[in-house]
Amino acid sequence: MAKITEQMHTWLGDFGREYTDRNTLTREEMEALYKQTYGFTRTALNKIALEGLDRSMRILEVGANVGVQLSLLQNMGCRNLYGIELQSYAVELAKSRTQNINIIQGSAFDIPFKDKYFDLVFTSGVLIHIHPDDVSEAMAEIHRCTKKYIWGLEHYADGYREIIYRGRKNLLWNVDYARSYLNLFPDLELLQEQRLKYLDSDNQDAMFLLRKK
Repeated sequence: MAKITEQMHTWLGDFGREYTDRNTLTREEMEALYKQTYGFTRTALNKIALEGLDRSMRILEVGANVGVQLSLLQNMGCRNLYGIELQSYAVELAKSRTQNINIIQGSAFDIPFKDKYFDLVFTSGVLIHIHPDDVSEAMAEIHRCTKKYIWGLEHYADGYREIIYRGRKNLLWNVDYARSYLNLFPDLELLQEQRLKYLDSDNQDAMFLLRKK
């Protein structure tokens, strides 16, 4: 990992390890958390996003943490699943908690796979933690590695809005990430988008699916 940003340095340290310890959820706990947040389970949202897509396609999650989301996809019948994760601690936990899912240490700025290796590459609450000056570089790597689809579920705002995250600045930004992809890459088209309003606040997230034309 040649590029180490200020944010990466934070996530690679104790702050990142503490995040992983807080978020080492079972599939059932993840489902319950999404239901409490949006009124939908994560599996229900996954089925909306992946409706009609081949379950045998090769899928990469960038920022897989301990592999819960990949495990949910596996439970839906997806078979060729890969993940990269910045923290070695989270990677080791992921390996102990999953079977037949390929999770390795890696950075969104240098995805260790060849061009168009995957049919679909996705993030879930990962782009929000990349500085606005750097996020286009991560998006370019995601775009490089996918043959066809880019899928995301990220916090949403009309324009860049920094959010204080667990008392810290310079760690979380909300924006319209689907439009950011479309503005960066003319070969992408938006297939679907759902705005997900929180049940207990006015915050909202966006789940989107993009396709190379």
